[in-house]
Amino acid sequence: MGETFVVNRLDLKKMLTMLGMSDKNIDTLEASINKMHRHVDAVTFAGMLQKYGLGAESTKNVLRRLGIDDVTITKILNALDEERISSSYGRVVEVNVI
Repeated sequence: MGETFVVNRLDLKKMLTMLGMSDKNIDTLEASINKMHRHVDAVTFAGMLQKYGLGAESTKNVLRRLGIDDVTITKILNALDEERISSSYGRVVEVNVI
């Protein structure tokens, strides 16, 4: 990937509001990004968007609006899925079949 994308904070807020993210979640997302000194990798950013209320399609929409091409977006979302699978691997899960 290796590219850097810059987004204006106000533009990001407008975009997220239009996509239905609550003001509270937008503020929480912004605070999380600020804690990272306003530099976040794309996979983490996509995960944060989903954590704070955006679905996969809305997340893709945000990434497209940042100028990221569809091939790279697919790589980002695949890497996010891999991270989620890796983090849950080995957990004890109870399954009840009725």
